[in-house]
Amino acid sequence: MERRTIFPGRAFPILLVLPQLLLTFVFFLWPAGQAIWSSMTRADPFGIRTTFVGTENFYDLFTDPLYRDSIGRTLVFCVAVSVLSMGVALLLAVCADREIRGRGWYRIMLIWPYAVAPAVAAVLWILLLHPQIGLIGRWLNRHGVPWDYKLNGLQAMSVVIGASAWKQVSYNFIFFLAGLQSIPRAVIEAARMDGAKGWFRFRTMVLPLLMPTVFFLIVVNLVYAAFDTFGTIQALTQGGPGKATETLVVKVFRDGLINLDVGGSSAQSVVLMLGVIVLTAVQFRFLSRRTDS
Repeated sequence: MERRTIFPGRAFPILLVLPQLLLTFVFFLWPAGQAIWSSMTRADPFGIRTTFVGTENFYDLFTDPLYRDSIGRTLVFCVAVSVLSMGVALLLAVCADREIRGRGWYRIMLIWPYAVAPAVAAVLWILLLHPQIGLIGRWLNRHGVPWDYKLNGLQAMSVVIGASAWKQVSYNFIFFLAGLQSIPRAVIEAARMDGAKGWFRFRTMVLPLLMPTVFFLIVVNLVYAAFDTFGTIQALTQGGPGKATETLVVKVFRDGLINLDVGGSSAQSVVLMLGVIVLTAVQFRFLSRRTDS
């Protein structure tokens, strides 16, 4: 029998959800509305007067080859960060799910990087990979490997992908480990008794049962790579060298706060927001179909 809480009137339920509604309006809906309005305006060079220009900012965006390059760069970055962080996290979760000595301490050590701020994570990677002061960077140059991510665009992109993925591995690890532990042991034992071993058992038994977790983490990781990696990229490369690591969120910052193009920056943020909304809707639609089947 379903039990539901019934309130005598409507005022008390509204009062209970009012704080959350206010937070949503102040920190989400109102800034989004301001960004949409700003994307349809253009300010003078002094920022004193704004003019309504409709969709001109969006037209300028998609006719700008630099912006189209940023879109492709962002797609590569998001896919690389998601695949790397999820792959490493799944491997670690499979290892941590076994009966090994010190398993609890092992899990704690894998989770703690999630508490590190993005800028602090970037500093840690600078101390490792900087060509002059980094432990690994100096070692590579000393042994004849020309390493300088501050001048080489491919190396810079590899560094920001590695730093961003490292930051997200802990989050993915928590969900993968919870998903593995939710699988009934009787199913695994039955597969083992039937002769399924190693990778074949994981591919045919474990991975299909983990697919709801996998699809959820795909959405979370793509959103993370699109938005939450700004601090890491800004602290490591500032979008350079040149524009080699300038993703869309970094370009929004540069155009809005450095180049003072508020209208163009707002248009970029609206496009990025719509892209993430569409991607999330498609992913959850596909997830619901897979879980229903």
